[in-house]
Amino acid sequence: MLSASTKKFTRQVVEQLLATGFFAGQRFELIDGNLIEKMGQNPPHAAAIRRVSKQLRKIFGEDRVQVQLPIDIRSEDTVPEPDVAVLAELKAEYEQRHPRGDELVLVVEVADTSAAFDLSRKAILYAAADVPEYWVLDLNRRTLAVHRHPERAQYRLIERISPGHAALLEGHSVRVEDLLPSPA
Repeated sequence: MLSASTKKFTRQVVEQLLATGFFAGQRFELIDGNLIEKMGQNPPHAAAIRRVSKQLRKIFGEDRVQVQLPIDIRSEDTVPEPDVAVLAELKAEYEQRHPRGDELVLVVEVADTSAAFDLSRKAILYAAADVPEYWVLDLNRRTLAVHRHPERAQYRLIERISPGHAALLEGHSVRVEDLLPSPA
């Protein structure tokens, strides 16, 4: 009887394959050694990314907000590409390397089908990388899960915020309804 086997990838191997063009036209994240294909975005997901990045650019400026770009979480088998990330400061060295989790202000994942994964595994990854604040915008529940104070691969404070309320970020108020696309 045949059994299925899987191949775990390292960041180094994936970077070598990328350099050869092996993954041309494909979008994925390397999470725990697995290449996870990034699915096409439905209109509400894409709209939410636009809304989140617009609100954060108002606060932090154009250069510090990055959309769907890799971050370095100091792992040999994981390179996430959050929907939105805010740099603590723009550094010239980011032309040679990805920013680390502790060099960010915030990471945001927009979740429609991925909420369970984003609220569990990704929260652990980002907390372990010392990302100071992690938001999951849950399109199905129409809530914002705000994770703060990473310590030993866990966020010590998790708060769910619904429309009509706001998250505070570095002295700025971000209203949940400004992040969510219009309901269907």
